[in-house]
Amino acid sequence: LVSAHRMKRPWTGQVEKPPEECVPRYDPYNPLCPGNTRANGEKNPEYKSTFVFENDFPAIQPDSPDPASGQHPLFQSKAATGVCKVMCFHPWSDVTLPLMKKEEVVTVIDKWAELMEELGATYPWVQIFENKGAMMGCSNPHPHCQVWASSFLPNEPTLSDRCQKAFYEKYQEPLLLQYAKQEVAKKERVVVMNPHWLAVVPYWATWPYQLLLLPRRHVLRINELTTEERESLADIMKRLLTKYDNLFNVSFPYSMGWHGAPTGPYLKEDNSHWQLHAHYYPPLLRSATVKKFMVGYEMLAMEQRDLTPEQAAEKLRNLPDEHYKSRHGEEK
Repeated sequence: LVSAHRMKRPWTGQVEKPPEECVPRYDPYNPLCPGNTRANGEKNPEYKSTFVFENDFPAIQPDSPDPASGQHPLFQSKAATGVCKVMCFHPWSDVTLPLMKKEEVVTVIDKWAELMEELGATYPWVQIFENKGAMMGCSNPHPHCQVWASSFLPNEPTLSDRCQKAFYEKYQEPLLLQYAKQEVAKKERVVVMNPHWLAVVPYWATWPYQLLLLPRRHVLRINELTTEERESLADIMKRLLTKYDNLFNVSFPYSMGWHGAPTGPYLKEDNSHWQLHAHYYPPLLRSATVKKFMVGYEMLAMEQRDLTPEQAAEKLRNLPDEHYKSRHGEEK
């Protein structure tokens, strides 16, 4: 449901606090900074690159007890086990991925691949995700993401698995690989691309400036990317995230995450229907302080968007590749 005419209506509702721009490079009270002590009493090393540690407040734990047997069919439960990790991208708090050097972003991608390899050897699902900005519930400005590995396949990946498998069985080609070919040919919703990667505002986008990031060859999981593809991914991530920041001249909030073929016991199965991809879900609609709310009709009926995917893609595509902070002489 696309209702582009709603962008013309006057806005007199909620105005969000703009993201904080004056973040100190080092804060002695920030638990993610090098050398600082976290809530559990552990001290961070003086890390110079990426840093991974067990989440001090994990949502999933490795030793959850099994529920009692003899459950009612309407009230069924099962133990959810796993591990939760936090990964800092960089030792400095005042940088984000688009402001990092390309080789530093490659290091982040390499660490993602390493964690996928390590945790995916056991767990069926490894979710790499980043919540950026207080608007998306991130309470710490230090550049970081989370990695949750679970003993079960969550709802979204289960649905994605089913849909991709149905398409593959019917057309003998991965759904998202065919989708990428169609988008490259049409060019209406393409934001940025290079020989290895494609970033588009997807045809089914819900959030105003939602993006789908896809490799242009058949790849199942992030740890299967070649060295060249990882360097190319770093390049396109910097470009698309720079365009995000340039849209409203602000550190753009979003939630993002990687989806790839399931792991653990699924490694022995044929997952040819899968295609690695990343989702970016940013909330901002009109400015740095006006966001899209998913309420009422969206929660009870179906998603409704106020901007066509083609309009959103054109706006992002036409933005400069140089970060606004660099243009203002603020680059690191």
